Amino acid sequence: MLLRRVRARPNGSNLAFVVGNTMPMSIREWRAAAHFRRWHSAASAALMLMTVIAPRATEAAELRVFSTGAPSAAAKVIAAKFSAETGHTVAFTVGQLAAIQQKLAAGEQADVVIVPTTLIAALENEGKLRVRSSVNVARVGIGIVVREGAPRPDVATPASIRKLLVDAPAIAYSEPESVVGKAITHMIEQMGIADVVKPKVTLSYAITGGVNLVADGKVDVGLFIISEILPVKGVTLVGPLPAEFQSYIVFDAAITSDGAASTPAASFVEALSSPAAREAWMAAGMEPVSGTSKSNKP
Repeated sequence: MLLRRVRARPNGSNLAFVVGNTMPMSIREWRAAAHFRRWHSAASAALMLMTVIAPRATEAAELRVFSTGAPSAAAKVIAAKFSAETGHTVAFTVGQLAAIQQKLAAGEQADVVIVPTTLIAALENEGKLRVRSSVNVARVGIGIVVREGAPRPDVATPASIRKLLVDAPAIAYSEPESVVGKAITHMIEQMGIADVVKPKVTLSYAITGGVNLVADGKVDVGLFIISEILPVKGVTLVGPLPAEFQSYIVFDAAITSDGAASTPAASFVEALSSPAAREAWMAAGMEPVSGTSKSNKP
């Protein structure tokens, strides 16, 4: 209502106001009206503030990520920054590739998977991933590891690798069913030393204790993915396999087909492949790649 002030009366009586053409209001009535206006303004401001704040609280999601061991350390660092910036939380399940495939086949739900690129097509064909949602995030090679304080062997050439494997009393590397284990087995056979080396080999995945065998002195030399060597204490990464024997594993992040938080999942995949993620990948012993999205390919 529009209030119009009226000149004070000469006899000093109460100041009066009129509302349109209505009768004058008393001071008490005016104070009540003013109090109502102040209350209404405060309530409106509080409502506007709640409107601004509410979306973040209601839109925050808990993302579930299935990841193999190699990219998990860097992905967790990137996830922490992502959570701080968006309010979304990220829960990881880390395991062997076969275990992740079993979980997905059994219907366990995830929003994002981080797995070798070679598995993406199969998971898409099974209906487990949203088609063309995968993005290259990083690649990693195979490294040579010895116990901390042990002499560092020469690993610069194919000949030096051959000598190392023939001379080492005990060796460990991943199961032949894995991408890394398959590559190492092929390398040993290619060098023609399988009969000499195989009796000395202990097969063990890095994330289930393979690198720890080196740290504990149970084997002398280990061949594992570099990003799975670096987090283990008590060992020294001597270096990568020479280019002639090196086998890189490229990892993709992809959105699952039945995830409950597809939009936040897409944002997290973008974060994993962004330029800002390069430092985290490199610190974990991995090489960031271009972030090529299959969704943009014909």
